[in-house]
Amino acid sequence: MKRFLTFFVTLLLFSLPASAQEDPSRILFFGDSITAGHGIDKQEAFPALIQQKIDSLGWNFQAINGGLSGETSSGGLRRIDWMLRQPVSVFVLELGGNDGLRGIDPEVTKRNLQMIMNKVRAKYPDAAIVLAGMQVPPNLGSDYTGAFREIYPALAEQNKAELIPFLLEGVGGNDELNQSDGIHPTAEGHKVVAKNVWEVLKPILRQKRSEG
Repeated sequence: MKRFLTFFVTLLLFSLPASAQEDPSRILFFGDSITAGHGIDKQEAFPALIQQKIDSLGWNFQAINGGLSGETSSGGLRRIDWMLRQPVSVFVLELGGNDGLRGIDPEVTKRNLQMIMNKVRAKYPDAAIVLAGMQVPPNLGSDYTGAFREIYPALAEQNKAELIPFLLEGVGGNDELNQSDGIHPTAEGHKVVAKNVWEVLKPILRQKRSEG
């Protein structure tokens, strides 16, 4: 009986596709309330929508929502070591928006984001890094908004990271796609955000699959 069960389990494993036999590669979405899905069901937030796109293709990746409402780049730097306890294949960094809303010096934000990426690279050298570009409202002046906007392309170039030029493209400033606070996307808004992310992320995942 024992030999029969062993044979049956072995046969079952070999009958499954390779992706079902292996642990999924982890995509860590590390961010603030936008990643966390503030004000909506977490299954409607863009990381969960990305998981749906992955599953529809039968790819063996797991999207981890590491968003925390109110998180700043400094808070993310304090939290990142804990989040890196499990292996990461792709790291999507979405932080800095709260820094901008608080008027924090862009150089401080840039330095914190750099140190977060340094920690990822040190722990998982083969992980792909995706940087989600953010912008802030113009009420702090053109000098500040310009300096803040330039954080992301500069860091992407310096670190050879992939850049989502503006995470909220098509959503920011659109009342129909934002909640009453004018900051956080609605469930429909998250669908647009997921599209922005997927355009950059999909080729990376395809490459990861070919390497595996």
